[in-house]
Amino acid sequence: MDAQHTAQPTTTPAIASNMTDATMTMPVEKPEQAHQRPDSLASSEAEMEKQASPPSDLKPSVSNGEQVFPPFRQRVIVMVAILLAVFLIALDRTIIATAIPKITDEFHSLNDIGWYGSAFMLTTCGFQLLLGRVYTFYSPKYIFMIMILVFELGSAVCGSAPNSIAVIIGRAIQGVGSAGIVSGAIILMVNTIPLAARPKYMGFFGATFGVASVIGPLVGKSTQLFQSGQVTSADLRQAARLLRILPGDGASTVSLACINNSTLAGANLYSIVNLPIGGIALAIIAFILKPTPPQQGGLTILQQIGKLDLLGELCLLPSIICLLLALQWGGSTYRWLDPVIIALFVVFALLALAFILVQILMPETATIPASVLKSRSMLAGMWLTFCIASAMLTFTYFLPTWFQAIKGTSAVQSGIDTIPMVLALVVGNISAGQITGRIGYYTSQAYASALILPIGAGLITTFTPSTTSSAWIGYQVLLGLGIGFGMQQGNLAAQTVLARRDVPIGVSLMMFWQNLGGAIFVSVGQNVFESRLVSELVNRDIGLSPGQIVNTGATELRSVVPAEKLGELLGIYNDAVRQVFVVGTILACLAALGAAGLEWRSVKGKQGPGGGKPAAVVVSEKVEGGEGAAETV
Repeated sequence: MDAQHTAQPTTTPAIASNMTDATMTMPVEKPEQAHQRPDSLASSEAEMEKQASPPSDLKPSVSNGEQVFPPFRQRVIVMVAILLAVFLIALDRTIIATAIPKITDEFHSLNDIGWYGSAFMLTTCGFQLLLGRVYTFYSPKYIFMIMILVFELGSAVCGSAPNSIAVIIGRAIQGVGSAGIVSGAIILMVNTIPLAARPKYMGFFGATFGVASVIGPLVGKSTQLFQSGQVTSADLRQAARLLRILPGDGASTVSLACINNSTLAGANLYSIVNLPIGGIALAIIAFILKPTPPQQGGLTILQQIGKLDLLGELCLLPSIICLLLALQWGGSTYRWLDPVIIALFVVFALLALAFILVQILMPETATIPASVLKSRSMLAGMWLTFCIASAMLTFTYFLPTWFQAIKGTSAVQSGIDTIPMVLALVVGNISAGQITGRIGYYTSQAYASALILPIGAGLITTFTPSTTSSAWIGYQVLLGLGIGFGMQQGNLAAQTVLARRDVPIGVSLMMFWQNLGGAIFVSVGQNVFESRLVSELVNRDIGLSPGQIVNTGATELRSVVPAEKLGELLGIYNDAVRQVFVVGTILACLAALGAAGLEWRSVKGKQGPGGGKPAAVVVSEKVEGGEGAAETV
C-alpha cells in the first residue's frame, strides 16, 4: 500500500489486497462500493497474472508493493527445483534405516548403529534456527545453493567412506545441509510465490515431503534386497509400476537407486542416489532464479556474527544432543534410571533454560524475537507441527513393522502396503492447499486434520493378526488424510501473521519443531515397543529368550520360532506394536490443541507475509511488514 493510501483515515476502505502496480493509480472506492465488491479478488494466480503488466516471461507477473514476483513459468520451474531438494532430504532421512545392516556388516560397526541416524538429526535440529538467521544476511538464493552443496558434500563423504566414523561425519554434514534446505525452500517460496497463491504450492511441498518420508524405507529395502539377490529385477519393475502413480516419479527413484548396485557398498549405494537429484536442483536455482536482496544487507562480518546469537546456539545445540542421546540410549544401552540417562536429562533441562534466558535477556541478538513468541498463531502452529510430524513418523516407521511381523509380508511388500496412507497424504496436502488458496483461510483445514487424524490413528490401534485388508487400507486412508490436511498449516500461519523480516525465523521454528518431533518420537516409539515386547516375553515360554526375539528382524520371526508357539508370539508382537500406535494416537489428539489455537487469518489479506486481522470490514491499515493492506473478514 503506498503512502497516499495509508494516510487515509482508518474508516476509509482499502484497495483490494491483490492490487498491482498497474492498478494502484485507481481512485479509492467509496464505502458502499466496498461492500459490493467480490471477496475473492485474489482468489487465483490467474487473476493476479491478468492484473499485472502485459504477459511476458521476461517481465514480472505479480507486483506486491515493493516486492516483485517472477513470471508464472519461472515460478513453476523454480518450484520443481525446490521440490526436488525437499524430496532429496526427506528421502535421505528415512532411507538410511534400510542401509544400516549393510553398513554395519561392511565396517563391523554394530555399536555405531544409533549414530547413523542421530548424527543427521542432531545437526539438523541444532543448526535449523541459526541458518534461519543467516538467510536474512544474504540473498536466499545463494544460501540455498550453498546448503545443497553442503548436503551433497555429506553425501560424497558417505559415498566414499572407508570406515564407520567417516559415515557418521558424512551424516552430520548432511544434517547441516538438510537444516538449510528445508528452511530455505520455504523462504524461496515466500520470495517467489504471492501469498494468496502460496497455499496451492505448499500443498505440493507437503505432499513431496510426506511421500519421500514414507517411500524411503521401501526404496532402500528394495535396493538392498536386489543387491543381495533376494529381489529380482521383475520384482523391482512391479514396485516401479506401483510407485509410478506417486509424485516424484517413484519408478525413476527405484531405478536410480539400483545404478551399479552390484558394486556399491551400503553407504555408497544410498548416498550416491542424492548426487544427481541435488545437481539438477542446484542447476535450476543457479540459472533460473534471480537473486533477491537480503533483509539485513550491508552488515559487516562482525555485525553479522554479533546478530547470530552464538551464546544461544552454544546452549541450544548441546541441549538437543543431550535430549536425543537420552532418548536413544534409555531403555536399550542404559536403564532409564541409570545415572547417565538422568544426567543427560538434567543437562538438557538446564541448557534449555539457559537458552530461554538468553532470548529474554539479550533481545537485540535473540535467535527468536519476542514478537514471534508473542504470536498466538505461531505458538499454536509450532505445537500443531510438532504433534503431526511426531505422529506421522511414528506410524511411518512402525506400520511396515506390523505388516512384516504380523502379516508375514516381505520388506518390499510392507512398503507397498503403506501406499494407501501415502496416496491419502498426497490428496490431503494438495486438497488443503487448493481449499486455502480458494477461501483464503488455513485454519479450517487444521480443524479438519484435528478431526480426521485422531480417528484414523485410533482405528489403527485396533489392529490384530486377523485384521482384514479392507480395514487396514481404510484406516490408513483416514490417517493419511488427517496428516495431509494439517501438515502445512503451521508454515502458512508463520508466513501470514509475521512481518516480512520475521518470516525466515518463523519458518525455521516450524521446521525445527517438525524435525525435533520426528527425532524424539521415533526413539520413544522404539523404546515403547521394546519395553512392552520384553515385559510380555519374560513371563512366556516361547522357546527363545527375549533378547533373541528383539534382535530378530520382523520378517524372520516365522523362521526362528517353533510353529506351535508362533500364534502366541504374534499376539505379543502385535500388542507391542499397538502400544506404539497408541503413542501416535495420543500425539494426533494433542495436535487438536494447536489447531484450536490458530487465529483466523486470511492469506488474501495481502500479497506477502503478515496476513489479515479478524474484523468485520475491510479497512485501510499500514501493516508492519510494509507489503499491503490487511483484508479481514
